[in-house]
Amino acid sequence: MEFAELIKTPRVDNVVLHRPFYPAVEGTLCLTGHHLILSSRQDNTEELWLLHSNIDAIDKRFVGPLGTIIIKCKDFRIIQLDIPGMEECLNIASSIEKCFLKLPCQKMKLPGIVYPGLHHSDVPFLLPAHV
Repeated sequence: MEFAELIKTPRVDNVVLHRPFYPAVEGTLCLTGHHLILSSRQDNTEELWLLHSNIDAIDKRFVGPLGTIIIKCKDFRIIQLDIPGMEECLNIASSIEKCFLKLPCQKMKLPGIVYPGLHHSDVPFLLPAHV
């Protein structure tokens, strides 16, 4: 089972990012198999790339048609995402919970599956003869 199969809504526009001591940023939220990415899509681009293994807990709140996800990270950051549309908010929150907070099996915790660019070669590393 791939992570992408568990992601119901991979992209949401007009998401507002709130962080302590930073101004609010409006942009597009993309959920991939390894990262949660928010990009403002402007010239002076501000982006947030959050590795899913850095997420410790999430909290969902709803006020009318606006959904809020509060993400508590393992490095003690607190990130608030205001997502327009209750369905999109629920899909993003459930995808994060299913895929990354409650990994379904021990196989998913292997480094080669969790990190996209990791590759271990089957060819042994040989030192030069003069060393």
